[in-house]
Amino acid sequence: MQMRKLGTSDLHITRVGCGAWAIGGSGWQFAWGSQDDSESIAAIHRALELGVNWIDTAAVYGLGHSEEVVGRALKDWRGYRPYVFTKCGLRADAKGEVQKVLSADSIRDEVEGSLRRLSVDVIDLYQIHWPPDPDSSALEEGWSTLTNLKREGKVRWIGVSNFNVQQLQRAQAIAPVTSLQPRYSLVHREIEDEILPYCLSEGIGVIVYSPMASGLLTGAMSRERAARLPKDDWRRLHPDFTEPNLSHNLALVERMREIANCHNRLVGEVAVAWTLHHPAVTGAIVGARNARQAEQVMRAAELHLTEEEVNEIEAFAETAAWNDIRNPGERLRTGL
Repeated sequence: MQMRKLGTSDLHITRVGCGAWAIGGSGWQFAWGSQDDSESIAAIHRALELGVNWIDTAAVYGLGHSEEVVGRALKDWRGYRPYVFTKCGLRADAKGEVQKVLSADSIRDEVEGSLRRLSVDVIDLYQIHWPPDPDSSALEEGWSTLTNLKREGKVRWIGVSNFNVQQLQRAQAIAPVTSLQPRYSLVHREIEDEILPYCLSEGIGVIVYSPMASGLLTGAMSRERAARLPKDDWRRLHPDFTEPNLSHNLALVERMREIANCHNRLVGEVAVAWTLHHPAVTGAIVGARNARQAEQVMRAAELHLTEEEVNEIEAFAETAAWNDIRNPGERLRTGL
């Protein structure tokens, strides 16, 4: 697979990475329903067999379970050692509700837990999962703590997720930001105007999450399947998966299917390849819940869309642009 350097780090990553959100399983606020750990491990192994060289997870996914599964997959893996990326700053309270916590003590507790669950000596990229409220000084405390963890050798490089330009600037005033992890897909393009150009100009690596819009743009979603999503799947009541947005999004999928068929590829591959077409995007996080799904989507980096195809897709998707600005406050409920 092709590789690109991640920001100013020494990490050269494949254009797609293995995402581990859904493999956290059920029983927490942002679950994707139940998940078989053996299938999760098989998905990770197949991604690695295909040449993917990084895995992205977070302490909050399954409240630690995703990291444990990744750790088990790495223990059983006999090939090269992939890079391991994880995140901190989201913790569940006594009621199970996820809260933003960026105090130094909390982050230090989280990093020790992540190192233990992942069974690694150092985390290759450690990221703040979500910024605090705008008026809070917790951003500075949290980012300073990550800087110290890097200095102490517990993590190799440090990045952020879901930050805007102003928040990136606040972090950069303390220490360089290796990378940003934002949500990005044909359904959600809000980062194109300011964030992606800023990262490109500042040399900040960008690894986008949900390039297939959390399964919506895989080509396998339908009205019937959306209606049958289990009660503990966070997507069940999300506006992208309900009307009136669902009909438009599925129409977009059918237009993408026409292009996919021309390349003898799947819709999900077109969705991922589209995100990689942007010059600011270093790599895309691609989730898979079993080996078959990994086989289907991890080759997306090898798909090169023509400018004409990109323009056609974007023109069709333009009428969905209002989804990106519908309700900025809803993103913590839908992007982890």
